[in-house]
Amino acid sequence: MINKTVLKKICSVAIYTGVSKSTTFIERLIGSMTSTGIDIFIFCSENGRPHATSGVKYFTAKGKLHQLLIVIRYTILLLISSPKDKNKLDKFIDSQSGSKFRKRLKYYPVLYHRPDIFHLQWAKGIGDWIWVKDFGMKLIVSLRGAHINYSPIADEELAETYRTHFKNVDAFHAVSEAIKQEAGKYMSSVDKVEVIKSGLNLNEFEYREHLELPSAVLKIVSVGRNHWKKNYVSALDAMAILKTHSLKFDYNIAGIGEDEALMFQRKQLELEEQVNFLPLLPINETKALITSADVLLLPSVEEGIANVVLEAMALGTLVISTDCGGMKEVIQDGKNGFLVPLRD
Repeated sequence: MINKTVLKKICSVAIYTGVSKSTTFIERLIGSMTSTGIDIFIFCSENGRPHATSGVKYFTAKGKLHQLLIVIRYTILLLISSPKDKNKLDKFIDSQSGSKFRKRLKYYPVLYHRPDIFHLQWAKGIGDWIWVKDFGMKLIVSLRGAHINYSPIADEELAETYRTHFKNVDAFHAVSEAIKQEAGKYMSSVDKVEVIKSGLNLNEFEYREHLELPSAVLKIVSVGRNHWKKNYVSALDAMAILKTHSLKFDYNIAGIGEDEALMFQRKQLELEEQVNFLPLLPINETKALITSADVLLLPSVEEGIANVVLEAMALGTLVISTDCGGMKEVIQDGKNGFLVPLRD
C-alpha cells in the first residue's frame, strides 16, 4: 500500500524504467501512483507505446537524431538554469567508463527536472544512479529476485558495488521477506527495507473453483520466460516420471517458444505427444490457458514471488511450486497449494 499521508509532502517522483513499455511490476507501480496527485516522471528508452496513463510524463529517446536533440536541449537548459550542477555531474560522468554521450542522454533530463524521489527498479544499476543523492534527490531501490538472489553471488564486483552503495540509499523495496534477508548480506541493517508484496487487481481475474475431479487427461501448465532459473529441465524430467506411471497428461509451457535444448530433452524423453512449447501469449490467452488447466506448475530454483502463481491462485487453479525464494510466503503447503523441494 502507498502511504498517501507521506506522499502529500512530495511533489514529484521519477521512475527509471529502462524502456517505455516496461514490466508488469513497473506498470502496476505507475498505476498505483497516479491517484496520489503528485507529478510522475518516467525516464526510459522507446520500445513501443507506453501505457496511456493520466498524470504521467514519459521522457523517451526514439532514435539517434532524437537522442542528439535531447542531449543538446538539456545541455542548454542546464547551462542556463544550473551550470555548477551540470559541471558537477559532468565530473561524475567523466569518472565512469562507457559512452559519455549515453550517460548524458540518461542523466541530464533527470538532473534538470530534479524529482524529490528517484526510484530505481534494477539494483544492478545503483552505481550509475548513486549521483542523484548529491543533488538533493532521495534514492529508492527495488530489490528484485535475480539482482539480489544470484547475480552478486556470481559477480564479486557487483557484490562489492552493493556493499559500497547500499548504505547511501534512502529506502529499499522488496517483494518478499526472503529477498529482504538476502539483501541484508550487503548492508549493515535491513531497517531501510520495506516489504511490499506484489498485488493484483482481483477485479481483473474471475475466480473459478475446481470442484470436479480432473479429466482423464491431467492438464498441467507453466508460464515463464526461457531462463535457467525457471528450471524447465527438472519439469520435463518430472513429466517423464509421470509417463512411466502411465498417467495421461498434457503439459504446456508458455513463454519459451522453440528452445533447442528443451526440444532435444523432450525428444530424448519421448514426450513429444505430451509436452508443448508455446510462445509468449497475450494476457487474456494466458489467463484462459491457466483457467483451463488442472495444475499450475512452478519448477523454478529462484524467484522473488512469482506473479504467475498469484494469478493462478486468483483464477482458482491449483498451484504446485518449488520452495524457492519467497514462495512459502504465499503458499501454505497443503492448504492453498503445494510446495516441493528445489530440483526434486
